[in-house]
Amino acid sequence: MADTPQEPTSPSDEQVQREATRRSRRAFLVAGAAAVASLGGWRWLVSQPKEAGIPRPLRSVLDANGKLAGEYFSNAHLAPVFPKHLVREPRVNGKIGMRGEFDPAAWRLQVSSYAEPKQVRTFSIDDIKALPRVEITTELKCIEGWSVVVNWVGARFSDFATKYGLATPNGSATAASADALAPYVRVATPDNAYYVGLDIASAMHPQTLLCYEMNGEPLSITHGAPLRLAMPVKYGIKYLKRIGTIQFMDQRPADYWADRGYDWNAGH
Repeated sequence: MADTPQEPTSPSDEQVQREATRRSRRAFLVAGAAAVASLGGWRWLVSQPKEAGIPRPLRSVLDANGKLAGEYFSNAHLAPVFPKHLVREPRVNGKIGMRGEFDPAAWRLQVSSYAEPKQVRTFSIDDIKALPRVEITTELKCIEGWSVVVNWVGARFSDFATKYGLATPNGSATAASADALAPYVRVATPDNAYYVGLDIASAMHPQTLLCYEMNGEPLSITHGAPLRLAMPVKYGIKYLKRIGTIQFMDQRPADYWADRGYDWNAGH
């Protein structure tokens, strides 16, 4: 006769409680160990030497991301364009470098060219307007999460640099190769309070404008009159308003928001 299968017995309440306690203790220990490890990792991270305002390991990650972004956002990559009826007034974000008395009529742009010996050249708004006029309607994206379609009118940064031989080592209009150009550009407000750093490929991108009109009107003071940057492949933190100085450089320049932990390239 075959054995009759026995019905499994139900665990007693005491057994259930004991098992629950064991599992709870183990879960607590695992969670506690993870928390200690995380806390230890964070303390190690913040104890590391800082570079441009943030711990070096974090800066390395941002730079790696930036390198990938730089390779992706070549001149062949253009930001989408939109019909003009979609344009809206952008918010007036950021007043750094915009404070104090300012007379647009007395404004002059100071540019330190790449050629040696270094020379500082002065340009008026008429010099900029004498360059080929370019109009684009693109999306301005803010790192705060909002975006708006804006119509920009100005001169290509590349046309400006080329006409006046600003980016080449000998002051000529063109270089033998792209590698011979100044690798970096620094742009700042007249009071130097706000500044952005650009790689030369971004500065010479065909959609990077020295802008003097917005949405069919001359730039207002609050939006950066008489001259501002428009860089549709970058976030708005690179759209420096009220340009005062431009420098062509060998070393990567500081950037206001990168100094505060943001990505130096700020591409999107």
